[in-house]
Amino acid sequence: VEVEQGGIKLLRVRDDGRGIPADDLPLALARHATSKIRELEDLERVMSLGFRGEALASISSVARLTMTSRTADAGEAWQVETEGRDMQPRVQPAAHPVGTSVEVRDLFFNTPARRKFLRAEKTEFDHLQEVIKRLALARFDVAFHLRHNGKTIFALHEARDELARARRVGAVCGQAFLEQALPIEVERNGLHLWGWVGLPTFSRSQPDLQYFYVNGRMVRDKLVAHAVRQAYRDVLYNGRHPTFVLFFEVDPAVVDVNVHPTKHEVRLRDSRMV
Repeated sequence: VEVEQGGIKLLRVRDDGRGIPADDLPLALARHATSKIRELEDLERVMSLGFRGEALASISSVARLTMTSRTADAGEAWQVETEGRDMQPRVQPAAHPVGTSVEVRDLFFNTPARRKFLRAEKTEFDHLQEVIKRLALARFDVAFHLRHNGKTIFALHEARDELARARRVGAVCGQAFLEQALPIEVERNGLHLWGWVGLPTFSRSQPDLQYFYVNGRMVRDKLVAHAVRQAYRDVLYNGRHPTFVLFFEVDPAVVDVNVHPTKHEVRLRDSRMV
């Protein structure tokens, strides 16, 4: 991920995945078009973070967007460009390794009223960095590199084993958290909970080091927050907040991810059992 001026001037995301076929590139920018769902029943078992076909379409309507991609069986890469809401996507050949790059320039160039509401460069970048941190904790199997204004902020290698995962948690949350956290793992009734919980001595004045994931999706769950507070209630001073990085894995059929516009909240079918 490469960023300039907090993402306002440039935001480039590049991966080495399977790529997107040339015929699908314009569809990737179309509203309500998605490759994540092929049948209505797929909504019952959604595991991907995005599935509504809204993000790229929304971004392309308020920025200059270029997406370049190549599949392993293609002789060349293809690129689609669009500028603002009214422009039809243009597809043309390009040079690019297998994988996909999405480049967003001049955010809100055509909506100056919205551009005025952007915060200072540092504030915008802090928000962006937090998003990358959340993703880096969700996907240990993916390497993440973040650069801002030409400077490397962090370079996280893929973490396949337990030691490597712990190192990544330390890199994202701070070594102090890792040194004062206990690894936990519990499996019961088809539910799997694992991660790290901070010792009471590592509490914070703000709830800013609390990461909870359901099937790889970070969520804010009142039920879980209450359960964690109850577990710490006898060992934390009033006004202090526990720290944790927890991963909850469950059959996706019992999780409804469509209850909140930003998907920050989910509904579990049997919350009492959880």
